[in-house]
Amino acid sequence: MKKIFFVAVLSLGSLTAFAQDGEEKAGEATQVAVTQDDFSEIETSNLPEAVATAVSTDYPSGTISKAYVNKQEQYKLEVTLEDGTTGTLYADKDGNWIEL
Repeated sequence: MKKIFFVAVLSLGSLTAFAQDGEEKAGEATQVAVTQDDFSEIETSNLPEAVATAVSTDYPSGTISKAYVNKQEQYKLEVTLEDGTTGTLYADKDGNWIEL
């Protein structure tokens, strides 16, 4: 009888050990804000010489397919490379690359 009682207590104890809640991790809430950029489309021929030179220097196989400008005279350029890869680059009026 002692053995049955001992086995019952042991099995009950082991079941409750698995039923315990683990530590809850406090998750950080991530908020994504979508802002509308203030770029307006311009002709690629209206780009400053410094911006066009920066593209031809750093991306010799690239062509500017579209160009945009904002009030701070920052330029958003859609560039296509010879292999068909496209990307968006940002530059200031002096031809320096910037990250937005």
